[in-house]
Amino acid sequence: MNNLVCDGHTIDHTPTVDVASGATALIGKLVGVALGNVAANSEGTFVTTGVFELPKVSVDDIGQGALVYLKSDNTVTTTASGNTLAGKAWADASNPSETVWVKINA
Repeated sequence: MNNLVCDGHTIDHTPTVDVASGATALIGKLVGVALGNVAANSEGTFVTTGVFELPKVSVDDIGQGALVYLKSDNTVTTTASGNTLAGKAWADASNPSETVWVKINA
């Protein structure tokens, strides 16, 4: 296949703020998870596929398979309004809990 550019599992990106290893960053409407610490205004590699344990809004009761959204503070929520689609919940995350497994960009 002569037109394959890459496998699409990672993307290089230059964020405007520091991003810690394992933290999320929005690249347009694409969610990326930093492979390592990325300094502001420096290029880093972000994973764009897979299931990640991400911080969530503690009081949200998230069911497996639910659409989840990324807030501006990089926490995951079930509230769509004003937030960016992050993917789907891979497992239940009850109220209260601090994290949820998310299949990103799904």
